[in-house]
Amino acid sequence: MAKIYDMLQARASLVESMRAVMNKYDNAEMSAEDKAEYEKMEAAYDKADKQIIAEQKQLDRERKLGEKTKEEIESGDPKKAELLKAFKAVLMQGSNRDTNESARIYAALQQDNPTQAGYLVAPEQFVGELIKELADDTFMRTKGNVLPMLRGAQSLGYPVRTTGMSSFAWGTELAAPTADTALAYGKREFKPRPGTSEILVSKTLIRNVPNVDAYVRAEMAEEVAAALETAYMTGAGATCPLGLFVASADGINTDRDVSTGNTATEIKFDNLIEVQEKVKQKYQPGCEWIFHSDAVKQIRKLKDSNGQYVWQYSVQMGQPDMLLGKPVNRSEYAPNTFTTGLYVGLYGNLKNYWICDSMLMEIQVAQELYIRTNQVDYLCRLETDGAPVMPNAFARVKLA
Repeated sequence: MAKIYDMLQARASLVESMRAVMNKYDNAEMSAEDKAEYEKMEAAYDKADKQIIAEQKQLDRERKLGEKTKEEIESGDPKKAELLKAFKAVLMQGSNRDTNESARIYAALQQDNPTQAGYLVAPEQFVGELIKELADDTFMRTKGNVLPMLRGAQSLGYPVRTTGMSSFAWGTELAAPTADTALAYGKREFKPRPGTSEILVSKTLIRNVPNVDAYVRAEMAEEVAAALETAYMTGAGATCPLGLFVASADGINTDRDVSTGNTATEIKFDNLIEVQEKVKQKYQPGCEWIFHSDAVKQIRKLKDSNGQYVWQYSVQMGQPDMLLGKPVNRSEYAPNTFTTGLYVGLYGNLKNYWICDSMLMEIQVAQELYIRTNQVDYLCRLETDGAPVMPNAFARVKLA
């Protein structure tokens, strides 16, 4: 914890030095010497920022691994604890059935046993922990609205009002009302799409790593988290979730795009105000920004009409940086191509992005498929869908 605090303070000190150089010149051109120094500090800031994020993730991983060990020890469900122990044993030792104990363990976990590869379903606790790690590593799963797990159906339909009433009219006491014909309802359907992650692990590593299940889980979580983050940002919606930065009548349409004030290659302060005011007041509580790091680099240099920087840096662990009074989420999977007419940021209430998972979450273990290369194959399967459901809760930053 002390290390994180020191890193945050060092970053804050670096920011002050950068501001001092910028204030020295205001809007004038920097000297070659100061420009070179500023670029060095900017590179150092980016490096420090990545180190802070990595350290926070590592602390979180260590915390979760510690909690998991405690849960195993204190588990009040003997059957679940036994299955978890058996699952670990198979991960570590394979499907050796020479002894009665090995046969019993394998039978408890086995669903199907083709000749070339064993197929195991992880105990419920292992699967639950995997889902938990995905939620922590992918911020949209914590910011968005994750719906109840889909059970017994291939899709989940929600009614949606497509057009409101428009028949109210002032009149006299005896005037007849006019029946409304505008009110209309449709359906928003969530159909979880399958996705997989696969990892090959050396049998030598398996023999020497005490908690191989935690290793496999962490590696798969990192890979799947990247795929989910990409889909929540820029997914086309056909075979994966529909992303926030994709113009669609099923998600956020183009009338939520704001380019006013921007140039073809840069985000400007006036545009950020326009974007923020595009979202109606009823959605403002809970609104947040999403930017790629390249966009953040531009915005950090912006000043308001009083010459004050609009970016507010966090100096507390766990607290986000702020922009115009709202938290900023950085995603390396958000768009970062600064060319005419492209999206480079978003502002909105992320609870209006819905995520629907199915129950199908499994780990497959192929013990002998890669026997000639001394490896074991682990395959993670996930089925999920997601989409923005209320366009008026969002506004996108678009270049001119």
